[in-house]
Amino acid sequence: MNFVVRSLAIALLTTVWFVGNLSAQTAKGTNVIKKGSAVSLEYTLSDEKGKVIESNKGERPLYYVHGRNEIVPGLEKALEGMAVGGVKHVTVKPEDGYGAIDPAAFREVPKENVPKEALKVGTELVASNGQGESMPVRLHEIKDKTVVIDMNHPMAGKTLVFDIKVLDVKSAAAK
Repeated sequence: MNFVVRSLAIALLTTVWFVGNLSAQTAKGTNVIKKGSAVSLEYTLSDEKGKVIESNKGERPLYYVHGRNEIVPGLEKALEGMAVGGVKHVTVKPEDGYGAIDPAAFREVPKENVPKEALKVGTELVASNGQGESMPVRLHEIKDKTVVIDMNHPMAGKTLVFDIKVLDVKSAAAK
């Protein structure tokens, strides 16, 4: 009788251990990036030639909610289904990043509207639109009486190269 009880106890413990491990594995398997996931990332952003543009390695992670268009579409699509600890090298073409350069986003303004110390091609300025909202612009060209400003995003028209490491994935409600 003692042998039967012990055998049942071992069988029960084995079943509990197996089901417990199966549940843990299933929970890990569902801990992947999907719509609504609160995600934290470590990343390095480079241009096509490998020049580092920005990185958060060793700093605060980038947090975003997947599916809310908080990061460029090409990167968000590439992260879908990744799990914690996953690493990936992602190349994002302009059309899936900040878009192509829009020729309509160049404006000619009187030279007198720009501070003299800023009159250098490439200078970044802050301009106000008709509603009083501020937006970054770059000085694109200097003419005799006017300057051409570029209102495109600084990354427009560029291929972006990301090296990503997924640090954490939670349901958005858990964040």
